[in-house]
Parts: sequence; structure tokens; C-alpha cells
Amino acid sequence: MKGKILVVDDEPNIQKLLTVALTNRGHEVVVASNGVEALAMVETEKPDLVVLDVMMPKMDGHQVRDEIRRRGNQVPILFLSAAGTFEEQVEQMKDDNVDYIPKPFKPAEVADHIEAMLDPVRRAEFERERAKREAKLHTIVNIMHRDRE
Repeated sequence: MKGKILVVDDEPNIQKLLTVALTNRGHEVVVASNGVEALAMVETEKPDLVVLDVMMPKMDGHQVRDEIRRRGNQVPILFLSAAGTFEEQVEQMKDDNVDYIPKPFKPAEVADHIEAMLDPVRRAEFERERAKREAKLHTIVNIMHRDRE
């Protein structure tokens, strides 16, 4: 399934990399450089999915996600971050319409992930894989907390 994707990242190289990868697969891509711009574009562009960096100027990705949800918008969100901890990944995955890919990433991996999130046929498979990753993350977090005690 092709869609309109909003890529939100303050790194121009990441914007270009994802724009090329996603447009080559037939998606329409719009780009925002910070969270404030992203919130405006969610309203005006009505994307089918938002690819969201976590660490950005003005508003971080978590704040952007919270504001999108506060406004009642359940658009799927895919976080990309180099700074995420296992605990943050577990927290993000509590929202069924959110997933997480750590940086560095392969553009084809991101494109595959987006297409699985958008495709109703592949969505069930995606949900099963997501549940397995979430279970592994919980196990890692539990081991980390146990070892700290």
C-alpha cells in the first residue's frame, strides 16, 4: 500500500535518504525539520504515517507524538532514534500505532516497516512481529532492572 509519509528529522541527510528510499517505492513524501513544523504539517498534509526522530530542536519526538494523540489523531508513527534506551522503546510500544527502529538503519528496512504498518493484509504479520520484539524488550528491561538490584 502506498501512502503519504511525513518524515520529521532535523538532519538533512536523513531527510534526503528517506525521501529517496520512499519515493522510489511510490510513496509521496513531505518533510519537516522540527516538531513544531511537524504538528502543523500533520494538520495540513494529513499523512498516512509519520516517521519521527526523537531528538530534535524545539520539541522532541515524544512531545510531538503526545501532542498528535492529544489532538485525537491516531496516525501511525515510526520512531527513528540513536538515543533510545530499551525502556524508551518499551514505553513507545504501549501505543499500538507506534513502532521504533534504532539508528543506524537501512533505508530499505524503514521502507519495508512503513509498508507493513500501512498494509491491512500485512498488518497482522506486522503485529505478531511487533509483539515478539516487545516481549524481547520487556525481557531485556527486566534483566537490566534485576541486575541493578
